[in-house]
Amino acid sequence: MTATMIGFLVLLFPVLLMAFMLIMERIEEPLTRVAVQREVEEFLDHANPDELNTLVREGPESAMSRFRRRLRRRPGGSGQARQR
Repeated sequence: MTATMIGFLVLLFPVLLMAFMLIMERIEEPLTRVAVQREVEEFLDHANPDELNTLVREGPESAMSRFRRRLRRRPGGSGQARQR
């Protein structure tokens, strides 16, 4: 390869990398949104009254963190909320 080709590749690589990252971000965004919706549905189905009060008083971040902590602490916890 000539020096001109190498220079062209050096200039083209960052542009291609940025284009790839933007495309992957557009692909990832809907997948993340679906995961969050599932987590919120699970919270609303299985939250205890204290967690629901936290949701009203402090907002969704605090309530979701309390819910996740409760699921992690559960003995024999598979990480999934049980059906009632």
